Amino acid sequence: MAAGRSPADRVIRGGRLVNVHSREVLDGWDVAVKVGRFAYVGPDASHCIGEGTEVLDAGGRYLIPGLVDGHMHIESGMLTPAEFAAAVMPHGTTTMFTDPHEIANVLGLRGVRLMHDEALLQPVNIFTQMPSCAPSAPGLETTGWEITPEDVAEAMTWPGIIGLGEMMNFPGVAAGDAKMLAEIAATQRAGKTVGGHYASPDLGPAFHAYVAGGAADDHEGTCEADAIARVRQGMRAMLRLGSAWYDVESQITAITEKGLDPRNMVLCTDDCHSGTLVRDGHMNRVVRHAIDCGCDPLIALQMATVNTATHFGLERELGSIAPGRRADMILTSDLRSLPVELVIARGIDVARDGVGLVPCPHLDWPEDVRATVHLGKVLEAPDFEIRAPEGANTVTARVIGVVENQAPTKALTADLPVTDGIVEGTGGVAQIALVERHRGTGGVVNGFVSGFGYEGRMAMASTVAHDSHHMIVVGTDREMMAAAANRLGEVGGGVTIWKDGAEIALVELPIAGLMSDSPAAEVAAKADAMMAAMRACGCTLNNAYMQHSLLALVVIPELRISDLGLVDVTRFALTDLFETP
Repeated sequence: MAAGRSPADRVIRGGRLVNVHSREVLDGWDVAVKVGRFAYVGPDASHCIGEGTEVLDAGGRYLIPGLVDGHMHIESGMLTPAEFAAAVMPHGTTTMFTDPHEIANVLGLRGVRLMHDEALLQPVNIFTQMPSCAPSAPGLETTGWEITPEDVAEAMTWPGIIGLGEMMNFPGVAAGDAKMLAEIAATQRAGKTVGGHYASPDLGPAFHAYVAGGAADDHEGTCEADAIARVRQGMRAMLRLGSAWYDVESQITAITEKGLDPRNMVLCTDDCHSGTLVRDGHMNRVVRHAIDCGCDPLIALQMATVNTATHFGLERELGSIAPGRRADMILTSDLRSLPVELVIARGIDVARDGVGLVPCPHLDWPEDVRATVHLGKVLEAPDFEIRAPEGANTVTARVIGVVENQAPTKALTADLPVTDGIVEGTGGVAQIALVERHRGTGGVVNGFVSGFGYEGRMAMASTVAHDSHHMIVVGTDREMMAAAANRLGEVGGGVTIWKDGAEIALVELPIAGLMSDSPAAEVAAKADAMMAAMRACGCTLNNAYMQHSLLALVVIPELRISDLGLVDVTRFALTDLFETP
């Protein structure tokens, strides 16, 4: 077709082509598409036009490649792959590299396969990374299922598996843990990419050992030095802007001020919940933010297209408007504000002016996948009592300190009063509990958290509890903490908020206690009501739900909670709730 021997299915003319290979804008270049791929890209496609060829006039708009998300977790959007695809297509995302380690913690390899299979049905590209760490930190948490090197080796034979999901057990890799290295080896033998996760400020020998272990990228950087250190070691630095993590601005200066080569830097979301997707966008939001932070628009687009495709070995398949690639493209009238006016995926119009144009097929999710919350008993207020040491009138307690817009927490302490032998939260310190929900043991681990600003009598419970996905309950009233936990047991999972003895918000997430197969707009409306309810309880943090859901993530410093106890992530060890005098 490029030679003119057969007609194109479609020719787009009258546009301004953004070439991410040469980093230039080519006025008046034409694009010809055949069977879902770009065939001719050049100054004049007249020879490609024949009987039956559709000719589209771009009207002087920019033609840019479909946007690519380098690292994300679909489950964090509270949506199934089909509904997530339907939500992000209108924003110009045509490719996602996803790690379903949330569902892996609940349902194991079977859950990964369900996510993988629904992903392959979609009109956009969803590549799956096989989860590497379930549990994320062996010995510090108990998951519903455990991922093994044999599981990883099996998944590497599936058609949609692109590599290994983020290797969160970075201390294990640095120490030469046999299981972690076996998973990496299985991935490398398959010729696929190993995803990284180095959540530590220590850039000494431990960091270098982790890189030597095989991780090819990392998205846990929070400052310029992190981005520089990663690219200097041959990794891709993934700069993320999610619903609650704002790590682009602090790292993009490696390009804008230090002048580093941007080819080894990638933009990603990690992660956006449904409200962000519906209101603010997806990868288009990240690109706009990078530009607002001083990045050249063409470099920002490279970081959201060809850089990512190259990283995963797919440069010849997607990420640019060039011959042979999948015909994924956006038409936009401005490269800075990036209005997404037409989205083309595999040569087909899939969205126009914010409205999806094609269906996103669903799997028939099995019934048992909708019944994964097993509490083992009806919880009561005494289950959330924290007993003080014998004879104590006050205690010095370790407290998880929430940090706005960042994944790490602070390891704080607070002097708390004791009433009738029970420790009470006070002065902005609320209670937190981790309720076991996979095996119905009835186990509850209690602790303290600060930073949410909750006031009055309230409780919030969620079965989204990265990464073990037991149940996190935060509250100022133990009776309501019990009521909130029991409510999620009734509905099969989700998020509930209680205030003054009544439920004021509920987001049902029946699939694995993580996702809904309802449309994104419906889930987003309930998520918005949830956020309003958090504010009604005194919380003013930006997207505080994301902070809530990560309080059990025992691989990100400094202090977390698990079903085994309080975890000091700076030492990767369990620690006591109370400091000894």
